[in-house]
Amino acid sequence: MKIGHLIVPAAGMEEQVAFYTSLGLAVKFRDGDRYAALTDGTTVIGLADETQQPVAGRTMPGIEVDDLDALAALLSAGEPVTGPHERRLVVRDPAGNPLVLYERLPAQP
Repeated sequence: MKIGHLIVPAAGMEEQVAFYTSLGLAVKFRDGDRYAALTDGTTVIGLADETQQPVAGRTMPGIEVDDLDALAALLSAGEPVTGPHERRLVVRDPAGNPLVLYERLPAQP
């Protein structure tokens, strides 16, 4: 388990990518105007449009896990959702803050 990224809502992807790169972050990955991953080499900020935001309009941590199904069962948290790059499950901490638990999908040939 590791903190994989911090998901930040992006209304204007070009403007937000330009802002974060002006701060010195590098674009690690980009999926058009849907998602962009920026990094300082250690931490990743994931800019997500409305179709990629697990909870609309909320900034939240994404935690990469080894066995999403086991955690879903342990937390009685429902069924994971499969997206284009990962399987994910939104859960809430005891204070009600949302976070995403996710498992990467295998790379496509």
